[in-house]
Amino acid sequence: MRRILFLMIFGIAGLAILVSLGVWQMQRLAWKQGVLAEIENRISADPVDLPDTVLPDADKYLPVTIAGEIEPGEIHVLVSVKQVGAGYRIIQSFSTNDRTILVDRGFVPVTAKHDQRLNGPMEITGNLHWPVEIDGYTPEPDIDDNIWFARDVPNLAAALGAEPVLLIARSQTDPNITPLPVSVTGIPNDHLQYAITWFGLALVWAAMTGYFLWRSRAPSESDAT
Repeated sequence: MRRILFLMIFGIAGLAILVSLGVWQMQRLAWKQGVLAEIENRISADPVDLPDTVLPDADKYLPVTIAGEIEPGEIHVLVSVKQVGAGYRIIQSFSTNDRTILVDRGFVPVTAKHDQRLNGPMEITGNLHWPVEIDGYTPEPDIDDNIWFARDVPNLAAALGAEPVLLIARSQTDPNITPLPVSVTGIPNDHLQYAITWFGLALVWAAMTGYFLWRSRAPSESDAT
């Protein structure tokens, strides 16, 4: 009986922990879905003028329309697009109302790296963003070949002589540049998979506990006969 009691307590305790972790992940899923919905609403809101003072935390994803002039000079950030392959994001400086900010115009394939692109006066609609793309494995930019491996806004701004403010274009700025607008697609939301994993482990744990309890009872029933 002691062995059976121990197995029951151990099994119930483990099952309770696994189920609670699954429930917690479901709660996190609901929270993350709310956050993503809020971000999506902010991204798709009506664009406004560029604020006089831009704050990275408060103005992240802010939709903005600016009029001014794209300055010559490009930075190429290496990226890969699904079903297309490798290419570059085209980053340039944009002068508007005595200010110069950065504009991410979008994607071109590797073969179009050195193509001529439209510069000069234009109006661009997009979203302000300060992407976090650098970690311990990110290589340093290849300045000689103009290949960067992340949109490091402060360093991009320093290289192009602009404010550390990046507008990700969602309007077309050149017939041969494909806009890569801000979206929630790239924001991870794996809580459902985590919940399924914990609930699956709970099911296995319950089955194994039942099996061991059955095995523990079997010898005593055999001895009784």
